[in-house]
Amino acid sequence: MRRFLNPLLLAVSTLLSACSPVSLLNALTSTDTYTKTRAIAYGSDPRQRLDIYTPTVKKAGPTPVVLFFYGGSWNSGERKDYRFVGEALASQGYVAVIADYRLYPQVRYPDFLKDGAYAFAWVRQHINDYGGDPDHLFLMGHSAGAYNAAMLALDPRLLAEVNLAPSAIRGWIGLAGPYDFLPIENPDVRPVFFFPNSPPDSQPINHVSGNTPPALLMAARDDDLVNPQRNTGGLAKRLRAVGVPVSEHYYDNVSHISLVAALSRPLRYKAPALEEIARFIDSDGGRTAASAVIKP
Repeated sequence: MRRFLNPLLLAVSTLLSACSPVSLLNALTSTDTYTKTRAIAYGSDPRQRLDIYTPTVKKAGPTPVVLFFYGGSWNSGERKDYRFVGEALASQGYVAVIADYRLYPQVRYPDFLKDGAYAFAWVRQHINDYGGDPDHLFLMGHSAGAYNAAMLALDPRLLAEVNLAPSAIRGWIGLAGPYDFLPIENPDVRPVFFFPNSPPDSQPINHVSGNTPPALLMAARDDDLVNPQRNTGGLAKRLRAVGVPVSEHYYDNVSHISLVAALSRPLRYKAPALEEIARFIDSDGGRTAASAVIKP
């Protein structure tokens, strides 16, 4: 069987390098592991919408919830493109929420983060209606979305606007996130953060405190878009220095983009990202022991 599997995986990887990798990943994504509720408004703007993936088979006890933010340099992205992420999380028994948020040039920093706070508040208030436990609510993001998750977990001013605090977050998960990136080099990102006058308080690493929720940080070892040593490694070091539990992982067989793609069923062989996510959530952010079992 294995000799037939490897050519199949090679073919999938080749196709993913073609014109529409996200469409292919979603086309290969199962639909029997979740029930999807689409386009729920958490605000008045058309971009303030979210989808909920309720697992077909739930874990025993309270059902954890994961609110996911996608990347795209804060100027692109749509929640519909990340059905494979919703399925991956639902397949492990979690309620997954994937939220859109306003993008540049409609808004700049920090308004898209305010959207994240509004989405978090909506989920905390309503997710029980969809089978999730609001007291076991995790944040997760990839790339720019990992930044969004980090800022909600680290900068208490954001959740304070919706009368919440970072303590409402059981833990947060960052995949290839930029957490310390001044001065900004990417020309597409510069206007989002008012370059050359980018505010230092826009950087997650400048908000680390002992009250930060536990973190799981993952990155591609040879990421050429977001420096993993400075960002993932630097933030992990700063978190540990103030006693915050943090789990840190680097992978050789993925890139900045394919790290999140490794959550999909066809590409899980590339990195054990979903396994680490499940272990982190099942251990309540490292508070208890857990052994993740990933379904095929």
